Amino acid sequence: MNAVPERHDARVLLEAPDIARAVTRIAHELLETNKGPDDLVLLGIPTRGVPLARRLAARLAEVEGTTVPTGSLDVTMYRDDLRRHPTRALLPTELPPGGIDDKVVVLVDDVLYSGRTIRSALDALNDLGRPRAVRLAVLVDRGHRELPIRADHVGKNLPTSSAERVSVLLTELDGRDAVLITGGGN
Repeated sequence: MNAVPERHDARVLLEAPDIARAVTRIAHELLETNKGPDDLVLLGIPTRGVPLARRLAARLAEVEGTTVPTGSLDVTMYRDDLRRHPTRALLPTELPPGGIDDKVVVLVDDVLYSGRTIRSALDALNDLGRPRAVRLAVLVDRGHRELPIRADHVGKNLPTSSAERVSVLLTELDGRDAVLITGGGN
């Protein structure tokens, strides 16, 4: 996904401070659930899951004083919609040096919607190793699941209609932090 063009009808749902608080909350939840940072590995799902994973790692380092290995997991070739949308740029999958075997892998993404991207991520992980556990952290959960997948750590639940579009903007890619919603025919 490239930079998200802002539309005149976009409503801002979260600003930079809201996103920062959500990342901090998720970091603390991860530490509580895992009883510390040991054996955690964060894998961001491109595009915006990667900078979110790095932000989470930075926040974990601030809180715990230790580095949590971070990487990226490209799920493009595992998607079930390649026939309909065959032109997707492949992005690198980068595993931390210690790999994922017997680790607690936290998949990090910007928006959880149908669950299909996460299903693809689970398939990709299966080809890369055998984690002890897999958790999911998302900045926004907007509902509308098509598969039985739920996030373990959510920055913000945003009930939406399926006609609406939720866009996450991150400074690293878009020059500012915000969560926008468009559409829905108010």
